[in-house]
Amino acid sequence: MRNRYSFLVFIAIGAFFTYYIFILSGCAQISAPTGGLKDTLAPRLVKGKPALHEINFHDNKLSFTFDEYVDLKNLSTNLVVSPFQRNNPVVSANLKTITLKFKDSLLPNTTYTIDFGNAIADINEGNVLKNFSVTFSTGSAIDNKEIKGKVLVAETGKVDSTLLVLLYKNAPDSAITTRKPDYIAKLNGKGEFIFKNLPAASFSIYALKDGDGNKFYNSKSELFAFQKTNINTQENNSAVLMYAFAEQTPSMPVSQSVKKEKDNNLKYSSNLTGGKLDLLQPLTLKFNRPLLAINEEAFLLFDKSKDTTKLTTISGYNVILDQDQKTILINNIWIPNNRYVLMLDVNKIKDTSGMALPKSDTIVFTSKKKEEYASLRLTFSNMNLAKHPILQLVENEKIKFSSPLTTSDWSSNMLYPGDYEIRVFFDDNNNGKWDNGSYLASLQPEITVCFPEKISIKANWDNERNVIFQ
Repeated sequence: MRNRYSFLVFIAIGAFFTYYIFILSGCAQISAPTGGLKDTLAPRLVKGKPALHEINFHDNKLSFTFDEYVDLKNLSTNLVVSPFQRNNPVVSANLKTITLKFKDSLLPNTTYTIDFGNAIADINEGNVLKNFSVTFSTGSAIDNKEIKGKVLVAETGKVDSTLLVLLYKNAPDSAITTRKPDYIAKLNGKGEFIFKNLPAASFSIYALKDGDGNKFYNSKSELFAFQKTNINTQENNSAVLMYAFAEQTPSMPVSQSVKKEKDNNLKYSSNLTGGKLDLLQPLTLKFNRPLLAINEEAFLLFDKSKDTTKLTTISGYNVILDQDQKTILINNIWIPNNRYVLMLDVNKIKDTSGMALPKSDTIVFTSKKKEEYASLRLTFSNMNLAKHPILQLVENEKIKFSSPLTTSDWSSNMLYPGDYEIRVFFDDNNNGKWDNGSYLASLQPEITVCFPEKISIKANWDNERNVIFQ
């Protein structure tokens, strides 16, 4: 009995020490504090001077206190003060407070909006207080009228979000060319804008790509849009749609240095790729120097079918010297997958100094197969055929194909494979090309509609798409 009791005591003591060692080992696994959850909240406004929508406010210094330390990011591209200030206000951040001091005197009975955009962020994590704005009035009421709309680029039908929208209150037409606006708004990614807290008044409205930063229209190479009639905010106005255009193409700088020709020989290159000619293009020869007037007999074109060694003279093609006098275009109805020979007569091809090719030359090439091209069928809905629509297939911002649309159904079986953007511009004057506008003549540009969803067309494949005008 005694031995049994001793054995039980031994078991109990062993269990105690085992438990004690287990506790010690668990306590030994000490880890560093995690510091809590990451701050993901944007700063919160605690106090403002003025308060939101405060009236009868006349102090030229504003201050806004937040619940954490804040900083200003990209203020120049975010801050918009309405009405527009002739002199930029001074804005600074100190600990939890942002201050703004006007340099211009506050106007009487005027509603002001200070829009910080996404400029305010906390210092520790960089959490942005998005679209923070404050509205106050120096009068007894907050103005509540608004103007909203959209701006598109007329030639492409696309958005350029760097355009600014400018408002002039009760101003003559010349104001846009002589002084800064009364109100400014920025476009969002969809090309949309909105002016809020406007007074009841008549406004002229414009859009401008302000390259020189002076906030008025003084260069015809700048993208510019205008509304022919003024907007009265006392009326129930619908959304404004404006189309921007540049009256003149920016001139390219003229290079002062002239690259000397190391080789005095007359040379040329062709538009053949791997010895193959594109069925949709003329055979093009590009010379290194301007040529004299061309004699068509200098270029002899032959058919050399693959199943025979015989050369057959081709007639009906024409040879054109392009305006640059360096490019020869040989136009012909090319037979798909056919072999051709072009002979160049050395005695009949000379540059303007009388230099000829070193020797006569022969070019052997094959036209591409029809199977290398794609077919496409488009069906248009709600399209105004009376406005002379012209289809454009665009790849990497380059127009690869263009064709007038005379019916709601269009098709072609000779297109380059690729991923295309579909555009339709309305050729109002029916001259076959896009025309811009003129502010002086009060002439709006021709309008292009862009369908953003691309279509991928494949070689030797039937491709179809329904295109709906909204």
